[in-house]
Amino acid sequence: MPLHDTALVFGRCARQTLRSRFHMLFGVLTPLLYLVLFGPLLTRLPLGGHGDSWQVLVPGLLLQLGLFGASFAGFGIVLEKQWGVVERMRATPVSRLALLLGRVLRDVVLFVVQAVLLVLAALVMGLRAPLGGILVGFAFVAALTVILASLSYALALRASSPQEFGPVVNAVTMPSMLLSGLMLPMALAPGWLDLLSRLMPLRYLVDAVRSAYAGDYTSPDMLYGTVAAAVCAALAVTVGTRGFRRAGT
Repeated sequence: MPLHDTALVFGRCARQTLRSRFHMLFGVLTPLLYLVLFGPLLTRLPLGGHGDSWQVLVPGLLLQLGLFGASFAGFGIVLEKQWGVVERMRATPVSRLALLLGRVLRDVVLFVVQAVLLVLAALVMGLRAPLGGILVGFAFVAALTVILASLSYALALRASSPQEFGPVVNAVTMPSMLLSGLMLPMALAPGWLDLLSRLMPLRYLVDAVRSAYAGDYTSPDMLYGTVAAAVCAALAVTVGTRGFRRAGT
């Protein structure tokens, strides 16, 4: 049963994560530093777009959490592959889809919990956003985690070593952060840079969460972000599942 297999893999991965509480909290540290040390600099700046400066910054930090955390999710798979763990799991009757989804579900839970902590800190700092918008933000963090963790595991299954995996991830995540408007809305960018950023699917997720934080649930940004998240998630899960089917062959 795929659901039963997914639960088994999720339980194994969740226990590994729970044994490393430092890992659970460390992931939220960088966005929290941006929130505390960078956020106050923006409070009086006209950032454009939706809402005040906190409603612009916090959605970007939430998705930054998913971007950098989920992109490196496959790091452990590289080591497990070298130790023969992946091959032993593939020798069992466990569904290949479950091998992926169990891990991805663990990552979703981890990063949503970290996102909750980040939002609580932002509320103390001065964020004011509707509850519905905050929940929408968590949903997009979960969607981004599914997308990037699935692709990260697929890449990790093809990488021969951590030294090969890390630079590739860095080469993808940094342009994604800069072109998606995570820190500042792309409305501030010159025309050529704004046009280039529209080729980046993450931008549409960022714009959607900012609209939700401003209480605007019917804007085109919400529609574009939802469609982009759904399409990218379906493609990423397909790629990740194929990675587990082909691993070791």
